[in-house]
Amino acid sequence: MKPIPVDFHIGPLQIHTYGIGLAITFYFAYRYFDRRLRNNGYPNEWLSTSVLWIIGAAIVGARIVHVIANIKYYSGHPIDVFAIWHGGLSSFGGLAGAIPTAIYLMNKRAPEIPKLVAMDLVSPVLLAAWSMGRLLGPQLMYQGGGRPTNAWYGLQYAGQSGYRIPVPLFQSAEDFIIFLVLLQLERKFLKMHAAPGTLLISAVGLWGVERFFDEFLWLAVPRLWDAVEVFSIILVVSSLVAMLLMAKRKQVGDRRELSV
Repeated sequence: MKPIPVDFHIGPLQIHTYGIGLAITFYFAYRYFDRRLRNNGYPNEWLSTSVLWIIGAAIVGARIVHVIANIKYYSGHPIDVFAIWHGGLSSFGGLAGAIPTAIYLMNKRAPEIPKLVAMDLVSPVLLAAWSMGRLLGPQLMYQGGGRPTNAWYGLQYAGQSGYRIPVPLFQSAEDFIIFLVLLQLERKFLKMHAAPGTLLISAVGLWGVERFFDEFLWLAVPRLWDAVEVFSIILVVSSLVAMLLMAKRKQVGDRRELSV
């Protein structure tokens, strides 16, 4: 399969396929989160006035972390720091930019929404958006493939020689599976009256496992020294510790209720 063009022209205007895909993904995430807020009885008006700030923070954060992680290259090619149409947006950096911005704006414009409840509501949204974004973003960008491969499923990507592991397609499938798992866990946690934040912790742990194996199997060179692998391990361990602490707190609470 030939690589999909990473850009095209409408008259003198150059359009980047990667950018269109990201725009569609951001819009989907906005509408889906808006719907989940409304369906759960929380105000959603603040989101429409905040979404552009959140998207901007996500892109800036994603780019900064990517540049820092590849500083050897960008120190010799400083102009490429701004060439985001070639790809190079870190998921971790996007979260680091978007989440604090969203929390700040939510506290300012809709302080009645509990923070952990909001994070639980947005967790499936993020996984669904990542699933869509991998198809409409990295799959269509410059140098979007993984390691070289001779396997039947190998694809060609612009800017990369030979056939490559179609990592964006694999990640899209993985993210969608986690999205479905989170929806099932959400129903289960509601019946269990689980503490707010439980779904968020589950999402962090599952996504951390996915990102680790994505890097280890298909992307990182050398293995186990890549920053994404290390941070993924940190996320998984942190989620396990958080789950244990929440379970312990629940046990203490149950004992107090029994003693009363």
